[in-house]
Amino acid sequence: MGISTHILDTSRGQPAADVSVRLERDGVLVTEGRTDRDGRVRLVNEPPSPGTYDLTFAVGPYFGPEAFYPQVVITFVVQPGGGDHWHVPLLLNPFGYSTYRGS
Repeated sequence: MGISTHILDTSRGQPAADVSVRLERDGVLVTEGRTDRDGRVRLVNEPPSPGTYDLTFAVGPYFGPEAFYPQVVITFVVQPGGGDHWHVPLLLNPFGYSTYRGS
């Protein structure tokens, strides 16, 4: 249940550890965390309330001077009855990223 994410660094073929992640709902901070050594962080442990959420990943410090994107923001909507768990992975490299709703 809740909201979780993980980051896979596709340029290095490994999880992105120790990346700061912020979660906001409708512009208000919900929580912050850091990815563990497997690139994962659980941000909310209960079913999320409906609303518009922003996940902000501070990837600049992770990549250092070669980072093209200092941060990545993923905005998603939780609809009423949309489920108990939202997993939003980030596939990342220094010059691009992609995301999807995971399981």
